[in-house]
Amino acid sequence: MKLNKLLAAVATTAITLGAASAGMAQEYTFRLHQMLSAKAPAQKNMLEPWARQVEENSGGRVKIEIFPSMSLGGKPPELVQQARDGVVDIVWTVNGYTPGLFPRTEVFELPGVYTNDTVATNLAMYDMFDDYLADDYKGLHVLWLHVHAGQAIMTVDKEVRSPADMAGLKMRIPTRTGAWVIEALGAAPLATPVPEVPTALSKKVIDGTLLPWEIIPPLKLHNQINYFIEGYNATRLGTTSFQVSMNQARWDGLPADIQQAFSDASGRDWWGKVGEIWRAGDDFGIKMASDSGKTHIQLTEAETQVFMDALEPVVQKWVDEVSANGLDGAGLVARARELTSANAMH
Repeated sequence: MKLNKLLAAVATTAITLGAASAGMAQEYTFRLHQMLSAKAPAQKNMLEPWARQVEENSGGRVKIEIFPSMSLGGKPPELVQQARDGVVDIVWTVNGYTPGLFPRTEVFELPGVYTNDTVATNLAMYDMFDDYLADDYKGLHVLWLHVHAGQAIMTVDKEVRSPADMAGLKMRIPTRTGAWVIEALGAAPLATPVPEVPTALSKKVIDGTLLPWEIIPPLKLHNQINYFIEGYNATRLGTTSFQVSMNQARWDGLPADIQQAFSDASGRDWWGKVGEIWRAGDDFGIKMASDSGKTHIQLTEAETQVFMDALEPVVQKWVDEVSANGLDGAGLVARARELTSANAMH
């Protein structure tokens, strides 16, 4: 009889512990909203591994559910506000979808500030964040920032080797700095979130786009684009900045150990790793286009310099604009270039 009671007590304890464990697994659930498909490299190679690392760091107390393709509603430009309002917990989004909200971080998008090194740029963003960039993100707790491999030229049927070849083309861009790049090259910019690019191409609303090669596979751009053009040594015409951020109130309400689970998964090494992920995705994308028989053009050093000279006024325009709003534009450019160069030895 005593043995039966003992076994019953052990069974009850096991059930209680099991229930506690199950409860812990759902103790903190976060919804991460993003604009690309679940099959996009950004989700498969970046967001999912990061989420699993946070969950592991938390000992199973955190669960991060990723909602791709704007499946919780709204359009990509609304993601920042969704996070600020607490409609969702975490977002991955393009800063430039909400022009003017992140002026300090914009410095890294400029042609000649960003040229081709994703890792060095991400590390420079990390190193500048607390002292230079943090004021951009009121209402948000930034988990990490990053750039993509940079704006390369993709055109449907126009071979481009000089700014003159861009004249009159209608080109898609997601950011205002990118629009300035397009204008400086004599083309017409159209602001279009990346999921809408294939439709815009098929309807001939645009003649091409500035994008990194990474996006070729998920959008199947090799089926619509014939020319893929980049500068010497993979030089690009600026880049786009992204953020993964949590609603500030949600962050503030978390206990220190759960915050630490996120912070440990989102540290300086991770910012650098994200740069490697995007570079690898870029290499994969252009190989797909080349293997499909499309034309991949790498400009000569001299040809590239002509583009960079044409784009130097873009940097000055940015400096003048943000300086008029009370920021030290020239200082931001100098510091971003200095830290990117310092981190190029990674």
